[in-house]
Amino acid sequence: MKNIEERDIKKFEERSEGKLIVVDDVNSPFAMTKLGLAHGQSLADIEKMLELQIKWEENEAKKAYFGAVAGFKENPPEVLKDKKNSQFNNSGYTSIGNLLKTVNPVLGKHGLSASYEITQAGELITVACKLSHRLGHSESVSMSAPPDKSGGNSKNPIQQIKSTITYLKGVTFESVTGLAATDANRDDDGNAAGTPVEYITLDQQTEINDAIADLYADGGKKFLEFLEVESVETIPLKKYKAALAALKTVRTARKPIRQHGDDG
Repeated sequence: MKNIEERDIKKFEERSEGKLIVVDDVNSPFAMTKLGLAHGQSLADIEKMLELQIKWEENEAKKAYFGAVAGFKENPPEVLKDKKNSQFNNSGYTSIGNLLKTVNPVLGKHGLSASYEITQAGELITVACKLSHRLGHSESVSMSAPPDKSGGNSKNPIQQIKSTITYLKGVTFESVTGLAATDANRDDDGNAAGTPVEYITLDQQTEINDAIADLYADGGKKFLEFLEVESVETIPLKKYKAALAALKTVRTARKPIRQHGDDG
């Protein structure tokens, strides 16, 4: 132990030059406290040094995260639709398996990884997708929905829950990675022409989701069928005006099911 202390103190003296700094290869809280006390620093000074070190590491991790995300977005993988949805005129969509299999290896090259947290409160299922960098910083997106009861009695209660979780996993994964906004998916016309689809923004999604909650008891299934899309997140920007016009027509024709200001 004596030899270790002498070596650490020597390194500290060589690098500090009388200043309070973090020793790169001896920066554990225990080692830093030991070296500080050996040089007559008070516990209060050492505590401040540790706080600065923690903030510095958090800031470095945050910068590394956004740098990695920027690198990922410079050349994002192309995610192709591999399934057909019989409930929406056999329109194409990307399965969660294909989505993760395609994107995860590319995220890993940039030191990024995605994980999920699933909770349920009553009928509402919430899925949070967290994108983390190897240095520790992470960002997350969460979305909620009730069990998927579409298709009549074709799904039992467990299948309804699984269907919702699968859908929310895909949507939150695309949102936190920015794939929906960077043309990861293409609609049928886009594939044929080789032109990427530009989707509506998050603010526009919120505007439409709020209107759906006011006007539709079924979550807007008929509305989405009219637009020939699987979800609000996949509404092409070119259909945005048509979507607003359709919602305005419905609002004029009937009273909203939810009054603004209601607690529910």
